[in-house]
Amino acid sequence: MYLGAIEAGGTKFVCAVGDRNGNVRERVTFPTTTPEETMRHVIDFFRQYDLSALGIGSFGPVDLNRNSATYGYITSTPKQKWANFNFVGEMKRHLNVPIGFDTDVNAAALGEHLWGAAQGLDSCIYITVGTGIGVGAIVENQLLHGLTHPEMGHILIRRHPDDPFPGNCPFHGDCLEGMASGPAIEKRWGKKGAELAGRTEVWELEAFYLAQSIANYILILSPEKIIIGGGVMKQEQLLPNIRRHVIDFLHGYVQHETILQHIDEYIVSPGLGDNAGICGALALAIQALDKQ
Repeated sequence: MYLGAIEAGGTKFVCAVGDRNGNVRERVTFPTTTPEETMRHVIDFFRQYDLSALGIGSFGPVDLNRNSATYGYITSTPKQKWANFNFVGEMKRHLNVPIGFDTDVNAAALGEHLWGAAQGLDSCIYITVGTGIGVGAIVENQLLHGLTHPEMGHILIRRHPDDPFPGNCPFHGDCLEGMASGPAIEKRWGKKGAELAGRTEVWELEAFYLAQSIANYILILSPEKIIIGGGVMKQEQLLPNIRRHVIDFLHGYVQHETILQHIDEYIVSPGLGDNAGICGALALAIQALDKQ
């Protein structure tokens, strides 16, 4: 049995085939360009396989309401040309299989919950810090949905008193994504993050904003594990700084030994590494297959 998986990011698409145990058998990656060009690559890849189901974890915002006329659409994204794109509809035109659809970060949270750093737990959040910032959540063993879906990458945060950067989000300016995403780092400092590895002040400021958001997530959702990935997190100095700032922001209010004594095991890198999203998309395919 072949299951298809798509991890659709703002910078790149990852397409894969795998099995019910989360094993990826083949994968390809290509840049996210226009819907026409990108989807041509997607369809060409999956036409090689006799799929039983497909899972899609997509950048957003997306419409997850199955009763909505725009279910399966990417909606008000700042990604040019992808706004109001009928993602699920386009795949159904070419593949007659059950399709599971969710945000890319919810998919990654699901993958980590089933096969990664949050195995055996009832709750977790997955944070990605890259082209954008997104957060997916598992609560009581279920993906968190509501009126729409979580948009925790756009929460409003306190500005560092020494940071004059106005922010980079086209919707909110200095929200979390506007202050701490990869493009925000580049715009603030004039260089890409990879070129700033030795600049301590860059990553201290980045940790300040990310830790502030994580403290908020702890206070709101009380997750049993916090997993943080994405391209920006390739900077190894970030995680220790984030943990230190989280302790400072909580200031002893949350009296739990996991945070007070074992924070190195609480705020962690993905157990699945760079496969969290694609494995999560496989999990969405499994869910779609089992529901039919």
